[in-house]
Amino acid sequence: MSELFATTGTIAAIATAVVPQQGSVGIVRVSGSQAMTIAQSLFHAPGRQVWESHRILYGYIRHPQTQQIVDEALLLIMKAPRSYTREDIVEFHCHGGIMAVQQVLQLCLENGSRLAQPGEFTLRAFLNGRLDLTQAEGIADLVGAKSPQAAQSALAGLQGKLAHPIRQLRANCLDILAEIEARIDFEEDLPPLDDKAIVSEIDKIAAEITRLLETKDQGELLRTGLKVAIVGRPNVGKSSLLNAWSRSDRAIVTDLPGTTRDVVESQLVVGGIPVQVLDTAGIRETTDQVEKIGVERSRRAANAADLVLLTIDASAGWTEGDEEIYETVQHRPLILVINKIDLVEESKRTTLQSKIPNRSTERSRSPKSTIVTAAAQNQGIDALETAILEIVQSGKVQAADMDLAINQRQAAALTQAKMSLEQVQATIVQELPLDFWTIDLRGAIQALGEITGEEVTESVLERIFSKFCIGK
Repeated sequence: MSELFATTGTIAAIATAVVPQQGSVGIVRVSGSQAMTIAQSLFHAPGRQVWESHRILYGYIRHPQTQQIVDEALLLIMKAPRSYTREDIVEFHCHGGIMAVQQVLQLCLENGSRLAQPGEFTLRAFLNGRLDLTQAEGIADLVGAKSPQAAQSALAGLQGKLAHPIRQLRANCLDILAEIEARIDFEEDLPPLDDKAIVSEIDKIAAEITRLLETKDQGELLRTGLKVAIVGRPNVGKSSLLNAWSRSDRAIVTDLPGTTRDVVESQLVVGGIPVQVLDTAGIRETTDQVEKIGVERSRRAANAADLVLLTIDASAGWTEGDEEIYETVQHRPLILVINKIDLVEESKRTTLQSKIPNRSTERSRSPKSTIVTAAAQNQGIDALETAILEIVQSGKVQAADMDLAINQRQAAALTQAKMSLEQVQATIVQELPLDFWTIDLRGAIQALGEITGEEVTESVLERIFSKFCIGK
């Protein structure tokens, strides 16, 4: 049995970030049968304050032997089963920073608790029936959400919007299994199975599984975000584009080509999707060893990006250098950004765009679009964001239902369930005995149960909860 599953005893952990000289409040959480005993030995509540569930007490945390005051604090009491873990929980709300919470945690460990494992509070909530596995994963997603939409999707999972359809699908499979097994056990007493009705019901279940699977890519986008690389020749305005887009001066901007020598990152949110923007060094042949390293990193960043913004100088038009860069990135999803349009006379802009080759060639399946910007004047950013969202949607990563966005583990289980159902249908078509029908149907039931945790192994739980922070 791994340490993660040693869920006996009372556990304690710091439940808030510990940052020197920052944070006004630090929380130490304690859960288990000794939680109240530990609280009563450490916390002094002056006056006639009542120690009862779901009340907050004011007082002092003191060393039980020396009676030295460690901190002035609040104590939150939540008695089982009305708590996050369905065990007795107490929380010491201390002053923020490092020393206070660390000292309080140490006192808890010295007086009957042990340090919690990563995710152990949530694991206990799951094992005690407070949460199912999709809700537990929703909590982790909510903590790590990088945008309002990602938080909303995580809340949907926490509220059971994924668990409900999964349980319904599993119940439908169980009903079919019961029908089949009844015919196996009482064949002479029941009418024959309607094969067509069974196949039709399985088709409906498989269709719903397919719909849920279509939310995987959107879920990945909401959780991990989109990596966008700005590439192009030196001095085409890549750094100005990053600064205008991020509304900051992250990148150094000068008239000298080759100013950017390394990849500069900025975190943005576009249409609810987290975006990591990489401003890369200008790509060109050079004898400067430092610049060579920057150019090589630019090429690697472009090849690793989900989307490339190939930026050109409007005043220079489409050059041989632009063509060479395009050849190296044309296999990636791509937006052509014609920058410095403010340096071109109004009467010549239409002519300029007509002279730039259409990059949507048949040799590349990547979606393409062209926009014009004047980054130094903060112009064209809205059009850029619109183009990015159109690229995202055209790439089959837009979920049909934003409330539901499954993760990789859930997608793998759903895929297994679908494959098992397809095998059941093949078994029916081949007119094999009913016993063969039940084998793959049980496989589908087990795969669906793994999603919510009704059928789950220790290794799966360990993989999920080990990614949590210790205080959660």
